[in-house]
Amino acid sequence: MNPSPLSLEDLIRSSKRALVVGVGGGGDVVGALATARFLDFCGLEFVLGGLSWERSIYDPIPGPRKLSEVRNVRVLHDYAWMANGDSQTTTGVFFAESKMAAVQGQEVLLIDINGGVKGAVDGLEVAMKELNTDLLVGLDVGGDSLAQGNEPGLRSPLADSIMLAAYAELEKLGHRTLWGVFGYGSDGELTVDEIESALSKITGAGGLLGAWSLTPKIAAEIEEAIKTVPTEASAIPARCFRGAWGESRIRSGQRSVKLTPLTALTFFMSATKLYETLSRPARAVRASASLEDANDALRTIGVSTELDFERSKYRASKESHS
Repeated sequence: MNPSPLSLEDLIRSSKRALVVGVGGGGDVVGALATARFLDFCGLEFVLGGLSWERSIYDPIPGPRKLSEVRNVRVLHDYAWMANGDSQTTTGVFFAESKMAAVQGQEVLLIDINGGVKGAVDGLEVAMKELNTDLLVGLDVGGDSLAQGNEPGLRSPLADSIMLAAYAELEKLGHRTLWGVFGYGSDGELTVDEIESALSKITGAGGLLGAWSLTPKIAAEIEEAIKTVPTEASAIPARCFRGAWGESRIRSGQRSVKLTPLTALTFFMSATKLYETLSRPARAVRASASLEDANDALRTIGVSTELDFERSKYRASKESHS
């Protein structure tokens, strides 16, 4: 078995200020808050972040928003902006990150992945410098980033793949990175068995760096944040921490989630080990310089994406109103 490149405590002790990004967009920023509070407990300052891609039930226009499609943000880079409580799309949709900024009383980073992996790398590098952070943490709620691409329930691999490939590239460039999976299947895509199999492979490759559970205080803060920042997937771990058990339906009843105490855990791993060992989707998009490049790359390997779904839904809505 290969030795782990670092242990979780090594990364934390060598860092002072973390940028914690919900890599799937939408309510992933709530899951990012849980990890940020853990790092805060360990003595690190933190800045929260997410993507400029809202769930289609809130923003029906497909894909993530570009800088030209938003207002009331502080621009760090074409693909990286700071959101406040008033940040919104030009059509008046508030980002989950805007609502989190209002809850926290401080700005939250928005990353635009319309520039593909290259744009995400450039935006994150500038953001880390401008925000004076020395640890970059990616937080995936549900575990899509553990997918190999052939899982029947996989629905939203595009954002996670772009961000994982970007994190692996940033680690090559000398930045300290950490990847977390929170919620253990709470988005109803990968099954618990698929997640456990993936974690076993990561562990065998020396890529698992540690794990941590919600605490009563942090679970209470998550529950309070959810009152302002709506999310289903990030709410499931808090429910499980309170004793929920069995099966639950989410996404308007379209997906089933297994409720287990393990859902309250966050598994921390090496982004590079995950990228190299398991993530065929992330490796497929690694050379992308646009969202279309990345989406086409995933379709080439037979993987449909959330962008495909949103475009289909948007077309159907237009046709029904024509």
